[in-house]
Amino acid sequence: MPTDELRDHDATSLAGLIRAGELSPDELLDATLARIDSCDGRYNAIAADLRDRARRQIAAGLNGPFAGVPFLLKDLGHDYEGAPMTMGAHAMRHHVAARSAYYVERCLRAGLVIAGTTTSPELGLKAITETRLHGATRNPWNPAHTPGGSSGGAGAAVAAGYVPMAGASDGGGSIRIPAAYCGLFGLKPSRGRVTAGPLAGEVWDGAVADHVVTRSVRDSAAMLDCLAGPAPGDPFVIAPPARPFLAELGEAPGQLRIAFSLRSPIGGRVAPEIAEATRATAHLLESLGHIVEEAEPAIDGTLLARCYMGMYYGQVAAMLSTLKRRHGCRESDFHPDTRAIAAIGRAMSAGAYAELREQWNGFARALGAFHETYDLYLTPTTALGPARIGELDSPPAIQALSRLISRARAGGLLIRSGVVDDLAFRNLERTPFTQLANLTFVPAMSVPLHHGPDGLPIGMQFIGRSGDEATLFRLAAQLEQAAPWAGRRPPPI
Repeated sequence: MPTDELRDHDATSLAGLIRAGELSPDELLDATLARIDSCDGRYNAIAADLRDRARRQIAAGLNGPFAGVPFLLKDLGHDYEGAPMTMGAHAMRHHVAARSAYYVERCLRAGLVIAGTTTSPELGLKAITETRLHGATRNPWNPAHTPGGSSGGAGAAVAAGYVPMAGASDGGGSIRIPAAYCGLFGLKPSRGRVTAGPLAGEVWDGAVADHVVTRSVRDSAAMLDCLAGPAPGDPFVIAPPARPFLAELGEAPGQLRIAFSLRSPIGGRVAPEIAEATRATAHLLESLGHIVEEAEPAIDGTLLARCYMGMYYGQVAAMLSTLKRRHGCRESDFHPDTRAIAAIGRAMSAGAYAELREQWNGFARALGAFHETYDLYLTPTTALGPARIGELDSPPAIQALSRLISRARAGGLLIRSGVVDDLAFRNLERTPFTQLANLTFVPAMSVPLHHGPDGLPIGMQFIGRSGDEATLFRLAAQLEQAAPWAGRRPPPI
């Protein structure tokens, strides 16, 4: 298969060609590797090359709905026994996974051929993918811009046509943001839909969910059928779906009541072209027979951001302590920003953390009440387009201050000074819409419906009721048919 033809097929189509004998897994892997070899010098989306292991996997025999389709794991949380797993951190550059995550075991049972891992920001902490370890990962739509994060390498790899779908995870938008910036479909499942085991119970207090970024809605649905379900010892078990998610795509969504908002929940900017795209989406939904109204849930967005960032600080502090204890990492090997975030987390009291965590219930109750009136909540996925490479680098003076904070254990001073709230705003101004679904544990998706005047993709976010991925998939399939995106591709190299 010519490498350019890879972008003509989603994973479901490729699996069908293999089953029909029109394409062999070896031929498809060769085409995938040729595409990576010709493009990754430009996009830098691959963290670890596992081609030799992929060939051995094919030789051992494949079964499952995606048998023979190449796939890439995320270099964060998707541990594959015997493979590098660096979490995007220079401090973890020599780490090799001791056992596979259940997520990876389910990918293997689905027949996916794991050809490598994709880049992530250090510990998955930023909505850009630029690290000391791997360098900058670039957006195939315009390599001067980021593909987002933390599943930035996954987004870039799928947009560039390496693979039709790639592993991703989302703790504050990390599936939906790269999907929006790279012109892909990305759904974050409900809490508990995909097990985080066996290495974790719930990641970030249940805010993190694993799934994939894809070109097509049907691949996302079929892959969730492969990944979904609890494992022994899971702390939270969600009710199973009424039927396979793939079956939902054949059902019309019916007339939905959909609320939309253009306002940044933290009072920041929303780019005019993104606001215009949201209005156009509302008109499209009305033309499809849905009832669309401008409304938003009764949630204090600034308080939600503060709670999200409080969790973020505390979790980073815990992550660094765990990595140092388990793997002998030196704190000085982590980025100064990471160390400063950890210092703030260490300065928080357990009581302060618990008080912030308790607020999540209020957000979930308010969103639940909102969903008694509205089936779905529409917002832009991001408030601003993808930053340029290097645009969000911490200036040298800030990095020096970060080092001083971590060395002097001055996190408490920052908390008392109000700088932490300012940091929350600056960190979330570009992407203020996605954290709501994480802190309320509900499913949400980014749909690639628009492009801006600069040619860069614009994603639209839909937030659904807890456990109701089905409605999201039915609407996504309707939108995919009404406003197809499969033919829109990044410019050739």
